[in-house]
Amino acid sequence: MKKILLGTTALVTAGLLAGPALASDPLKVTVGGNVVTGFYFVDADNVGSTNFQDTKVALVARNIDIKAEGTLDNGLVAGVDAKLQLGSDWNANNVQNGSANFRQLFAYLEGGFGKFEIGGTDGAAYKMHYTSPWFVPGNGVDSPNIYNGVSNKGSSSYGSSSPEVRLSTFSLMATDSNKISYFTPRLAGFQLGLSYTPDAQNHGPSENGLVLVPKNSSYNNNNNINQVFEVALNYAGTFGGVDVGVDGFYTSGNAIYSGGGDPEEYGFGANLGYAGFTLGGAWYESNDLDYKYGISDARKDASADVWTVGLKYATGPWTVGVAYLDGQDNSGGNLGSRRDGRESQTVQLGGGYNLGSGVDLGLDLQWASNQHNNSWNSTSYESKSGGLVLAIAF
Repeated sequence: MKKILLGTTALVTAGLLAGPALASDPLKVTVGGNVVTGFYFVDADNVGSTNFQDTKVALVARNIDIKAEGTLDNGLVAGVDAKLQLGSDWNANNVQNGSANFRQLFAYLEGGFGKFEIGGTDGAAYKMHYTSPWFVPGNGVDSPNIYNGVSNKGSSSYGSSSPEVRLSTFSLMATDSNKISYFTPRLAGFQLGLSYTPDAQNHGPSENGLVLVPKNSSYNNNNNINQVFEVALNYAGTFGGVDVGVDGFYTSGNAIYSGGGDPEEYGFGANLGYAGFTLGGAWYESNDLDYKYGISDARKDASADVWTVGLKYATGPWTVGVAYLDGQDNSGGNLGSRRDGRESQTVQLGGGYNLGSGVDLGLDLQWASNQHNNSWNSTSYESKSGGLVLAIAF
């Protein structure tokens, strides 16, 4: 009944927008999602008076995906993709934690000319990127869903789940922000992607389109970046039974306020696949860009380097692997003396077993180290953890 009602709504909407000239069938609507859970034993160094030798229950990737897609009479493919993210605290009264919000919402048109996307979603640099493989269900070292490292921020209000050093080789300057993107058709294995974001918001599609909102501190309360351009190029092909994937990207933006610099991101990645093995890695660098605690911010002299490498083997329902990620804060100027040459290393070992119907059970072993390398106050915090992960996609 639900699918019938959704289909009827799409049909009525199509009629209102386009009139009776359109004879195409209504777009097909599907509803799915995923949840990743884990139970971990953690043995970590204390940070001040805070003890992290404990157990942990992780509940991440709480998404409901609503998709509508159909082929029109003229051959074009049209669709809408909406990602509803559930809050992390069911009892909270605030919007971000206590309720469900659309993290992404965008429409697209695809045909022989390529593909256009417009709305709140990730850009071309993000979507076309290759990196170290994930082999634990729902988790990996590059942009981890579950991270068990600690640092000297572990005893603060940010909590141990907020590392001070960047743990991602993906372009995150305008992730989930309202943008327009174009992807060319893939020719001889190559594809080009371009994205433009007027304002780099971090809470998904928030503008209602009724007014022009001024670019000031009350509006951009999470960053001060606008006019973000992304260009990405990747290649996918097979040589002698070896699957090859390679990409490179560049992202630039403007700081809204003086003193922010002009943030930039560079990166490239590669995957090689053969006989069930996948070897992958990536490198990333940013300038005049801060990304901490889930927020991108234009900041003069802020800089980071991240690289990762991993190996995965899959056979039947089984997947095993090992991966490593190294992140370093290379900020200069006044930030350099405050950042203390911070570094982070993460090693992950484990695998998963597919039980069927989108249900995966995995073992996740992590070793993480966070260091401050200042000569007068050199500190290091290490964490070892192991857990069982249950990931369900529906």
